[in-house]
Amino acid sequence: MPEPGAGQRHVEHVMGTVFSFDIRDRPTPAIRHALTEAVRHLHRVDAVFSTYRPDSHISRLGRGDIHLDDCPPEVHEVLALCSRAARASDGYFSATPAGALDPSGLVKGWATEAASRILRDAGARHTCVSGGGDLQLSLPDADLPPWRIGIAHPLRPGGLATVVTAHHDLAVATSGTAERGPHILDPHRGAPATSLASLTVIGPRVTPTDTYATAAFARGHGAREWLEALDGYEGFAVLPDGRQWRTSGFDRYGS
Repeated sequence: MPEPGAGQRHVEHVMGTVFSFDIRDRPTPAIRHALTEAVRHLHRVDAVFSTYRPDSHISRLGRGDIHLDDCPPEVHEVLALCSRAARASDGYFSATPAGALDPSGLVKGWATEAASRILRDAGARHTCVSGGGDLQLSLPDADLPPWRIGIAHPLRPGGLATVVTAHHDLAVATSGTAERGPHILDPHRGAPATSLASLTVIGPRVTPTDTYATAAFARGHGAREWLEALDGYEGFAVLPDGRQWRTSGFDRYGS
């Protein structure tokens, strides 16, 4: 948990990844309390949704030990969002990518967005919440310095592929092979997607932005056209041979 008086930055290892909070607002007791509550929320999400914890609701549901009606409301919400994402992506996003129930591809972004909302409800308006590199950015005033987010180059360790500049509220999500190798499955083939080395999607909210990044990466060759058809979302990709592409509106945000 964040320590009292620790300021407006915090890093928490939870859900098998690293969550970070960067809060630029003037410190208030309400915002400090909200930061503590946001961290608690992430641990509650982990207890419910971790596929590595045999006692989690999602693990027990997947094994058939309990029914959906036995699960807390957030399980219903997440599975409904997964179904919506699957329909929107022609099945390239799936809550059962390897045959077993695993909504992890949505949960991280959903938890990140919820943590950001907890801060906002407490009065924090100038924040960056990162869940494993997927970000929900808040910027209350265009006159303030923008958020600048470096996107790691998947083929050049330590290098950047592009920089996303956010002059207003924005979400940024990246799927790729750099850190974990080919781990995103194409649900239609049941095999890892390898047509792209990395894909960054930007949009208004990180829950759908993260799922669209996963789905577009799994789609591979048709990802650019699919993203172009989505209202309010843009994408940037690096191919395994080093070539790059970007959707028509990405240059409003990326260098």
